[in-house]
Amino acid sequence: MKRRSRGALFALLLAPLLFGWPLHALAHDDCTPTQRTLQLDAPAFAPERVTVDVYLPGDYAGSSQRYRTIYADDGQDMPAVGLAPTLAALCRAHAIRVPIVVAVHMLRDRMGIYGLSDRASGRSLSADTKYGPVGRRAHDYSHWLATQLVPYIDAHYRTRRDAAARSMLGWSLGGLNAFNLGWQYPEVFGRVGAFSPSFWLAADRTSDATVERTRLAQRMVDRGPKRPGLRFWFAAGTTEETNDRDHDGVIDVIGDIRDLVDGYRSSDGFRLRGLRQLGYTVNPNYAAHPGRRADVAVYLLPGGKHQQASWAKMLPLFLRWDDGRAGR
Repeated sequence: MKRRSRGALFALLLAPLLFGWPLHALAHDDCTPTQRTLQLDAPAFAPERVTVDVYLPGDYAGSSQRYRTIYADDGQDMPAVGLAPTLAALCRAHAIRVPIVVAVHMLRDRMGIYGLSDRASGRSLSADTKYGPVGRRAHDYSHWLATQLVPYIDAHYRTRRDAAARSMLGWSLGGLNAFNLGWQYPEVFGRVGAFSPSFWLAADRTSDATVERTRLAQRMVDRGPKRPGLRFWFAAGTTEETNDRDHDGVIDVIGDIRDLVDGYRSSDGFRLRGLRQLGYTVNPNYAAHPGRRADVAVYLLPGGKHQQASWAKMLPLFLRWDDGRAGR
């Protein structure tokens, strides 16, 4: 192997200063997460083994402390949304205390396992859609994650084992399921992050009007009661779609979030209570007021679309909110 000249070594050391790279970027540092991959059995709903990526804070090995935990649906998307570099950047900026992230990979039956459930009756709340049925195995999946995966992670990693230190994150159908897990298991999860959540699923698709009245997530909230201590961060892009079923000038993904948060009232007086009517405090414009204390925060990404690139832009804001230093 050739020996580097003194000039070459000097150039290597000078490069970070010339190009703006931090010196610690040349090697592992306490802000760079480490990743471990697990293969777990879940025979109740999955014929295949479930792949779970565990992202540990960079200082985990050299520390004895316990960490907050974020569980995430669609775990295979973490490289695309930039989870590891985002965590590292926020850590270096001292913006958050880096959590353990448990990312559950999508299974073959994504439309079957992501959805809503009724824990009390032990059943899934499935919906027929133009894409086919959604959520037929949602109870099995949600119950496994809350009652089997969480205890497994707590037993094998140094986690904080209270609901306030556990969050559930997801986007699209995964965001719907993240909401379901928080709502059905509030003693397990204290916070929910739902990006572009599929709050449009309904029991009756006969017309736009029947969809509005029978949306499953909104009906779930209407039936209450409030889950004390449970907090929510909802986000959507302003250009995710053009659909506007109630013709109010607001695209459905945003309208569905607002109806779940603020309640729904039709022109003939039909009503569904929202989180606000259950007693949750609401920050309707997180972009303008990220430090406002509230149980529910709503963030709209200008120009955001229903895709990973937009969820990557939402992620650092959610992580700061989830850390608890903002909006408390």
